[in-house]
Amino acid sequence: MLELQRENLNLAYLTIDRHCHTWRKNKVALYYVNDRQKESYTFQDVKFLSDQFAGMLSRLGVKKGDRVFFFLPKIPELYFGIIGGLKAGAIVGTLFEGFMQSTLMHRLQDSGATVLVTHSQFLNRLSISQLSFIKHIILVDQAEVRGKYLSLSNEMEKSEPLSAVFVRQEDGALLHYTSGSRGKAKGVLLTHKGATQWEETGKTVLDLRDDDVYWCTANPGWITGMVYGIFSPWLNGATMIVDARRFDPRNWYKNIEEYQVSVWYSSPSAFRMLMSAGFQLIQNYRQNSLRHILSVGENLPPDVIEWGKEAFGITIRDTWLMTETGAILIANLPNNQIKPGSMGKPLPGLNIQIIDDHGNELPPYQVGNLAVKPEWPAMMKEIWNQPQLYEDYFRVNGWFISGDSAYKDEEGYIWYQGRIDDIIITSGERVGPFEIESKLEEHPAVHEAGVIGKPDPIRGEIIKAFVVLKEGIHPGDHLSEEIQQYIKEQLSSYAVPQEIEFIDQLPKTRSGKIIRRVLKSREQEKILNKECR
Repeated sequence: MLELQRENLNLAYLTIDRHCHTWRKNKVALYYVNDRQKESYTFQDVKFLSDQFAGMLSRLGVKKGDRVFFFLPKIPELYFGIIGGLKAGAIVGTLFEGFMQSTLMHRLQDSGATVLVTHSQFLNRLSISQLSFIKHIILVDQAEVRGKYLSLSNEMEKSEPLSAVFVRQEDGALLHYTSGSRGKAKGVLLTHKGATQWEETGKTVLDLRDDDVYWCTANPGWITGMVYGIFSPWLNGATMIVDARRFDPRNWYKNIEEYQVSVWYSSPSAFRMLMSAGFQLIQNYRQNSLRHILSVGENLPPDVIEWGKEAFGITIRDTWLMTETGAILIANLPNNQIKPGSMGKPLPGLNIQIIDDHGNELPPYQVGNLAVKPEWPAMMKEIWNQPQLYEDYFRVNGWFISGDSAYKDEEGYIWYQGRIDDIIITSGERVGPFEIESKLEEHPAVHEAGVIGKPDPIRGEIIKAFVVLKEGIHPGDHLSEEIQQYIKEQLSSYAVPQEIEFIDQLPKTRSGKIIRRVLKSREQEKILNKECR
């Protein structure tokens, strides 16, 4: 693990520059592909471009602690710009390219960003008149600009390279906004100290080695795409690939073949889309370079694990992190036995327990709060502008309360059950929706499923399932009964959905997580409408 001094360090230096004092300086750091071109950049190339970017920011008056935000598609400028922003001592933030006006404006206004780096195609999503606090809007695709706008290429040419500004471990590095269960998105501040954990989890969880080509499919607008799509691989001196094209199974399989991808980090949603393309397509491409596949973003269901074994001869391994944790804390490590459906075990050195609402540790198989005992290197430092919200995470005897519910088995494996608000209490039993959803999706007629608790005057709640059927399967009472019997046989009688509603699609976040609160809201509206008749 990296040994950091309290002062005189910089995440960007550790990520890129130190490799340029070794043989890695001429090693490819980034393979980039889009619909028109393919490019490659060595560690020395990234150092030069990020030094130039840092010099530009310094010349424009950016100081240590200023917020520099990027609203860009996945292009090389995003990657060397992030490194350059850190070199200038700024706190860097990213905005997912799919965000629209209100989402963008809240994040920019809350952060107090002084610089925004973007693309002209995105300007129509910004209310420029309301961005008076932003001193400079830098366009990556324009040479001719006027007014408040600056041209990246012109400004870079005017600037002298700048070496990394030294900061302290505890200084802010990344400001990531994440949605909460209530209210607007909150800004999570991560520090330069996270470098130690990002490098270490790259070694132990991602199993990165010097000869690896690594592909994280997540967008840097999200925590996984930032930490494990930039910093963790580059801290370990790994070569990585970025594909900016729209999802196409053929392109994905071709990337693995052409770039000899050996470590692949993606999500259950992406794997399911590949599953739907069929096994025949995989056979058209050589996939023998792969040795390690990981998943993140939502719990990894057993059927995806089985598909991975059949498709690639590799067991896909689940991982768990949050924006607030800053790094992977639970995982199925490369040498650990896998229990399909489990998130894995806490990483060594971490105290992660299942506790009740009073901070008492719960015995095996009892569902409760997934909690972590502070602190760890990548842990968030604060919630931007909301100190009380930060304190709320540690309200139970100093534990970090993740908001996820789970249970541990007798061997210490952790089994995700859903967000705390999603737990169903029926006839006194606490039931996690994820386990039922996973089992429903193993039924041959079911494509996807979402499960909620529906208010019931006798049982408190009953279990209701929203089911999307596979193509060509028709809903009906007989199928509902068949599915209910299947759950009773596979799980237990108390896990059987008392109601099943067949729908065309489930509400999901951009990362593919089922939004159960939307299903609950729709159900409550139905109940109210019925009562008002």
